[in-house]
Amino acid sequence: MIRHHIPDAVPASEAAEDHRPLLWQVAAGIGPGLGTLWLGNLPAAEDGTALQRTGISASLNLAMNIFPGPLLRPDGTHLRRYQIGLLDGPGNAPETLAAAVMLIDGLAAVYTAGKPHYPAHSRGGLLVHCRGGRSRSVTVLALWLHLRRPREYPTLEAALTHLRALRGLEQSYPLPPMIGLAGEVLDRGLCAR
Repeated sequence: MIRHHIPDAVPASEAAEDHRPLLWQVAAGIGPGLGTLWLGNLPAAEDGTALQRTGISASLNLAMNIFPGPLLRPDGTHLRRYQIGLLDGPGNAPETLAAAVMLIDGLAAVYTAGKPHYPAHSRGGLLVHCRGGRSRSVTVLALWLHLRRPREYPTLEAALTHLRALRGLEQSYPLPPMIGLAGEVLDRGLCAR
């Protein structure tokens, strides 16, 4: 079974990143359920050592074409996996993008320890990723930063500028349809402040 449906042709700059784990700390002190928000790529989401080293204990995959499997970190705890699938371009519902922001809120609000028969887990950070951590995940994190930390990021563009600088992205990222979708989420008030 194929778990990842990755395009055959990607720009050389993307291809150079697609085989190594990349992680950037976005925000700390998120809530009682989450310590830190991280931005990353698919290889990072599959690297138990890198995730443990950074204190990441859960991942939110925003791609509908990749499916990271179960992951046991070196300390014997399991990574919790969440997924809200988005296309990297036009065709998404604004409600789906809003759901990703709300999922981060829910995970931040309370730590769910699980039951005795659940896989061992520890409280930690959340990795928000897609294939490359350039468009879908940056859009969701920018929207979250703007809505949940408005003093630091009074506009969506301020949050995008911060994440582009952090990630080393050109102005062409996130892709325009994703930025338009975030604007629609804001215009329709789908994620209350």
